[in-house]
Amino acid sequence: MATGPTAPDRNVRHHRLELDGTEVFYREAGPQGAPALLLPHGYPCSSYQYRDLMPALADRWRTVAPDFPGFGYSGTPAPDRCTFDDYAAFLGRFTERLGIERYALYLHDYGSQIGLRLAIAAPRRVAALIIQNGDIYEDTLGPKYQGLQEYWDNPTREGRAMLEDAVSEAGFREEFLNDVRPDLAARIPPDLWTLAWTQLRTPERRAIMVGLMEGLRANLDWFPRYQAYLREHRPPTLIAWGPQDGYMPEPSARAYLRDLPDAELHLLDGGHWALETNLAEITALIRDFLVRQGHVAPAE
Repeated sequence: MATGPTAPDRNVRHHRLELDGTEVFYREAGPQGAPALLLPHGYPCSSYQYRDLMPALADRWRTVAPDFPGFGYSGTPAPDRCTFDDYAAFLGRFTERLGIERYALYLHDYGSQIGLRLAIAAPRRVAALIIQNGDIYEDTLGPKYQGLQEYWDNPTREGRAMLEDAVSEAGFREEFLNDVRPDLAARIPPDLWTLAWTQLRTPERRAIMVGLMEGLRANLDWFPRYQAYLREHRPPTLIAWGPQDGYMPEPSARAYLRDLPDAELHLLDGGHWALETNLAEITALIRDFLVRQGHVAPAE
């Protein structure tokens, strides 16, 4: 009996591989040969944050989201091997291992720092950028950075204890809710902070998390380099931003237009974890954007 064409497989697949002596967990959806969307995650989450976005795009894109070493279901290297530079190098080796030579790059939270380092190292591999609450302009940092900035200026024992206290289930809950309106907060599942705390509660992983917060100070020195990359290469860019964000408010989004005046800016009714509250809107924006950029598999 003849049948019509089958629907595309949108299922998310879960894999593990060994890279540089560490087991790496990653999620993947979509056809192997389709144009790739690389999804580095933010703090304190993992590839779990992309669990719903990936199948929504998997009909025409190969979506790939690894757990960074020390996060999620990946293994735990020594803390001194878990810097932002280390993670950018890891992401480069990871894409090479999977045979991904060109990709659109989703920049969010810590993933923006790591992804832009990767873009600077291999600019020709970047087909497009999708920026969602990832800050690279020091003059627009939000009020929630105040405690960190005080510690960077005066790194006392008491200040470090504050960072250590933030690496807790209560601290993670604050990270995920992060100033959104109560009606939006009600749509952010507690699974996010419960799972993150379960995965990051070991002494080794807590040390990695504190080290990364301390390392954010050095990231400020990278901000002009990120901005120079954007001005020089002008990658096609979609900015989909949740301005209800105590770390990265609306000015942090608009600042990108200084170096990318042709970027598309969309301010959403959401916050830092907008994929939890604005998934359908972001998915539609990404689909339309990547199709117009020609970074897309033919429709079946």
